[in-house]
Amino acid sequence: MDAAEEQRFREFVTDRSPALMRLGFLLTGGDQHAAEDLVQTALAKLVTKWRTVDAPEAYAKQIMYRQQISWWRAGRRRVELVRTQAPEPEERDRHHQSELRLVLRAALSRLTARQRTVLVLRYFEDLPEREVAQVLGCSVGTVRSTTHRSLARLREVAPELADELEAVT
Repeated sequence: MDAAEEQRFREFVTDRSPALMRLGFLLTGGDQHAAEDLVQTALAKLVTKWRTVDAPEAYAKQIMYRQQISWWRAGRRRVELVRTQAPEPEERDRHHQSELRLVLRAALSRLTARQRTVLVLRYFEDLPEREVAQVLGCSVGTVRSTTHRSLARLREVAPELADELEAVT
């Protein structure tokens, strides 16, 4: 890699790392260290293909999806982070969104890796069911049923998200 290509890669890492970390954080259910591992793995693989990749961010995300899938297929166990739930909001104000994020993070960590991955791909990455099925290597029907079960599980573990989940379904 020449100096100009290296500079382009460094700029990409600087500019896109926060977005990749957010995605990694969601895919891993709030596990900071696993999210960092996902991003590092993606960037390490991306740098080897840097000259030939037309859309580096999409390529990095695809690596992250596949790596996460490999981890849960291999049965990699991560320590579940136990957090207390945020107190009930007195009113819907500017702090409500922050509280919802905390509750959602805790609820996502209680899902299986597969359930969490399907929800992140469908609703955070806004991928259609067909693309999620391609990424996960399963059928569209499997994506639909996993999405349905995952949302039901979220409603069960975080009833305070009911209003927001109704907007999704």
